[in-house]
Amino acid sequence: QVQLVESGGGLVQAGGSLRLSCAASERTFSSAVMAWFRQAPGKEREFVAAISWRGGSEYYAESVKGHFTISRDNGKNTVYLQMNSLKPEDTAVYYCAAGPYLKAYPSNYNYWGQGTQVTVSS
Repeated sequence: QVQLVESGGGLVQAGGSLRLSCAASERTFSSAVMAWFRQAPGKEREFVAAISWRGGSEYYAESVKGHFTISRDNGKNTVYLQMNSLKPEDTAVYYCAAGPYLKAYPSNYNYWGQGTQVTVSS
């Protein structure tokens, strides 16, 4: 019953920055971990980053390390994805997800948001 709502997507030039937000309706054992995935047209859904509510442990895909930062505000039940030095290859629909463990597997996540479009122009 956890609802996730993403926001913050849009159009940005290469080299620019964008911050995505994901607001969760509640935190439960089944949503102890929040994650971001992305999916470009014609490609499989790709893990981006994850964070645990309690300890704030972070897990990143190698492709975004050093450029993206995941964070959370427990008081607001909100998770953020700060994206810096954006490249056209980062263009995708970005999805917020919630699950029990800090994993990159989509099957770990039981709740998904509707997605927000990020477009990076050259």
